Amino acid sequence: MNTYSLNAPVPAGVARLAAGLANECRTADVRTKHSMVVKRLPEDAGRDGHGPNVRAFAREAREALAGLAPFAARVTGVESFDRPASGTGPVVYLAVESPGIREAHRRLCERFEPLPGLEGEDYVPHVTVARRGDADRLVGREIDPVEWTVERLVVWDAHRRLEVETLSLPA
Repeated sequence: MNTYSLNAPVPAGVARLAAGLANECRTADVRTKHSMVVKRLPEDAGRDGHGPNVRAFAREAREALAGLAPFAARVTGVESFDRPASGTGPVVYLAVESPGIREAHRRLCERFEPLPGLEGEDYVPHVTVARRGDADRLVGREIDPVEWTVERLVVWDAHRRLEVETLSLPA
């Protein structure tokens, strides 16, 4: 598992939607913190001899995203990865449409090696709702679209489960 990723925070309306859907699951592992991964930090990126150098990663990410203005994002439906690239499926998620998020991902993949099966051409912008168990009961559920503007990205530490750096847009 990658320790760090660059994520786009989601607004409260998206988090409420995901939590409400997750409440309908009885046996799934539900996600309690919601964001959208833009790019995972390769384990060897920015290493300073003591593990990943988060400040160096943030600096390089800012350089890669230079000039990228805040961008629109929109949750459009409930879909799933039946056979996810990592972990056990199904993984049910809120599908996100956003040319801006795809542009940010493309630029970051030019700077940092894309992870096979998850990034580059395989990248699917999404907000995870639940995994395994009866998560698939949510697939295809009709939802009201939620729109927002992504004005910042955050470096997320998966082990400590917290934001450790912020990149405001434009970067």
